[in-house]
Amino acid sequence: MTEPDFLAETRAFYDAVATEYTDMFRDALSRMPVDRAMLALFADLVRAERPDARTAEVGCGPGRMTGPLHRLGVDVHGIDLSPRMVELARRAHPEVPFSVGSMFDLPFRDGELTGVLSWYSIIHTPAERLPEVFAEFARVLAPGGHLMLAFQVGDRPSRQERPFGHPVSLDFRRLRPERVGELLRTAGLPVTSRTVREPEGAEPTPQAYLLARKPTA
Repeated sequence: MTEPDFLAETRAFYDAVATEYTDMFRDALSRMPVDRAMLALFADLVRAERPDARTAEVGCGPGRMTGPLHRLGVDVHGIDLSPRMVELARRAHPEVPFSVGSMFDLPFRDGELTGVLSWYSIIHTPAERLPEVFAEFARVLAPGGHLMLAFQVGDRPSRQERPFGHPVSLDFRRLRPERVGELLRTAGLPVTSRTVREPEGAEPTPQAYLLARKPTA
């Protein structure tokens, strides 16, 4: 099967910028109390569902959220499309397993996971392909399992050209929480919590955090 162009472009982009991206965001979480609180909430939810909960961060990059989630006591596996990002994640967090993979075809059995974290990783997927992604999240989640999404709020994408001087470019898509919620519900993952915060610092848009749960019945 031929790989869609947007996946190849996303992989090439993050392979190219992986080192600079990792350096830029290495300590970002320490300056973001809302993000830390949302991550801790997600950890509490999956641990409350099952003490031995197995979780995946899909689109984990260099592990900047995967590592802290592991330190919160969650058994987490990082998945990313970019081999270079996975290489850096393994180096930074040797205690956490990381794999190269796509959110369209996750390496987990049906119902294997109690949690899926997707932190600003659906933002490169064309809107018409999001139902496939959410169906895959629903497939790997066990009944009662939790999904957390984070993304920028808006309607118009931002295109990054030649970041750090590298000859690559990529669209960063902004989304509306209401529309994402509808797609999740259709995929069998009704939203249980929706949080939107105002931009901070150099952020150009509000930021959304959605929690959804796979029904137990």
